[in-house]
Amino acid sequence: MSKDMSFEAVMGRRSEIMKKAIGIDYDAFESDGIVFDYEKMMRETGYSLQEIERIQKETGVGNTPLLELKNLTELARKYAPEGKGARIFIKDEAANPSGSFKDRRAATACYHAQRLGYKGVVAATSGNYGAAVASQAAMRGLKCIIVQECYDSRGVGQPEIIEKARKCEALGAEVVQLTVGPELFYTFLKILEETGYFNASLYTPFGIAGVETLGYELSMQFREREGKDPDAVVITNAGGGNLTGTARGLIKAGASHTQIVGASVDLSGLHMASDTQFNKKSFTTGHTGFGVPFATWPDRSDVPRSAARPLRYMDRYLLINQGSVFYMTEALAQVQGIERGPAGNTSLAVAFSLAQELDEDKIVVAQETEYTGAGKHIQPQLSFAKENGIKVEIGDPEDEVPGKNIVLPKDPSYIKAKDTDINKMRKSYIKNCIKHSDAKKVTDKDIKFLAEETKTNEEFVKEELKELNIIY
Repeated sequence: MSKDMSFEAVMGRRSEIMKKAIGIDYDAFESDGIVFDYEKMMRETGYSLQEIERIQKETGVGNTPLLELKNLTELARKYAPEGKGARIFIKDEAANPSGSFKDRRAATACYHAQRLGYKGVVAATSGNYGAAVASQAAMRGLKCIIVQECYDSRGVGQPEIIEKARKCEALGAEVVQLTVGPELFYTFLKILEETGYFNASLYTPFGIAGVETLGYELSMQFREREGKDPDAVVITNAGGGNLTGTARGLIKAGASHTQIVGASVDLSGLHMASDTQFNKKSFTTGHTGFGVPFATWPDRSDVPRSAARPLRYMDRYLLINQGSVFYMTEALAQVQGIERGPAGNTSLAVAFSLAQELDEDKIVVAQETEYTGAGKHIQPQLSFAKENGIKVEIGDPEDEVPGKNIVLPKDPSYIKAKDTDINKMRKSYIKNCIKHSDAKKVTDKDIKFLAEETKTNEEFVKEELKELNIIY
């Protein structure tokens, strides 16, 4: 008798499908109440950081250049108060085989899939991770299927997502393109069940452990070059894996005084699962539509427990408008002579603003760049925005309203990142933990866990629990 493949039936088999597709029993990390053993889950990879470095080296991943952006530093100092204007660096992750830091995640996942005897890998992503998985799968002799949320109900897709589909196909992957909505996860589960392939999720311990090498490398390169760790590392934040993995790598290197700064494009007011708003945004990743909900509830991902938990590591979370990122993309090319795609330039735009707060002898680094291509360039993205009723203008980024207009700054002095209320996000996370566990009372272990998850302390957690009328 054939299996019931209805939406309800497939979603009902989610845990069973995931267990077969990852080879991890997530129940082993659970306890009564809210707490689960995060570090035990991370150790489930079975690989040390040095082993992951070796795995990545086999396929040419990692050991990417560290570049000082002297011209952009000089430009930032023109607008900074006297004595301010930190030196700006980038970690050039575009040097990886498929052109982004996500090769680090994919290398670990594909190696593990091959080691366990899977014939292929599947990933649900509209971003650079698809190309990374396709590239690493090809090197390992694995089949590859990439499932993309690509179109609105009119069948219209964004230039950047379509560009990434072409790259995936060029690297030998089969690409399944879907409209925005719940069919993405349903189709993803169906494919995993039907093929028996490995779930090369962005959010498994393998994926996050792969990014730890990036943070570790950063520290080692700065110590060799400057004799010290960077003062601030700015990390583009979407689902949280980039920030989590980089921060964990820095910690493993002993860079305990480096400030971890999350950076996202401010798309406040746009609902990412909305068909009508899907093509109203000019950034497909690294924006608040992912950054905020995934930080305040990481376990909304395609695995039972996400290994990407950015609030554990984030010191500040800065937002930048769309126009400033486009401007910085042009500035990097025309002032510094380096052409890169917009995702990494989110962190660079924030780093440019942050550098003006810091003393001249400080170091701020944007920890990634990405490749660029036809659909990633500024002009097709701005043209697509205009076609979708978005006004493109030059002025004050403060006047930008996501979904209505894109404001390119008049000059570099208008590039200003804004702090989010990170404590508000921490409180939202605690509230979500209570909601999803249906807890009426919490234990000392739960309180300690929530303090770790939010990078706060037990007093902070208790105050929020009191607000929620939760007994402890």
